Amino acid sequence: MKSRLIAAMLAASLGLAAADAAVAHHSFAAEFDAEKTIALNGIVTKVEWTNPHVWIYMNVKDPTNGQTVNWGVEFGPPHLLQRRGWRRDTLSIGTVVTVDGFLARDLAGRVAAHAVGHGEELALAR
Repeated sequence: MKSRLIAAMLAASLGLAAADAAVAHHSFAAEFDAEKTIALNGIVTKVEWTNPHVWIYMNVKDPTNGQTVNWGVEFGPPHLLQRRGWRRDTLSIGTVVTVDGFLARDLAGRVAAHAVGHGEELALAR
């Protein structure tokens, strides 16, 4: 009886953990607009190599007013990038990069990358 109760509690805990992870992940269409693309050229200021997505932040000079804006760029998950030859240090702070991506629906300085390069194009995973 006691072992059934423990097994039931363990199953419930695992179910809640899985549900929490599923809710935390988002769909591309909910956050980014596939019809609105942008090309950014700038300098990497931060790299976050974490699940569920790798993020870089880059300073980009706005051509209309000359001000520098820090953009967040979402990539695929770390394990898929690693399968394509990426490492944590593939893009390091200070690297000049070009990113083609899809704008966030809220236009809050975030893009989902679909192509990136720094002298050569790097394979992405989405």
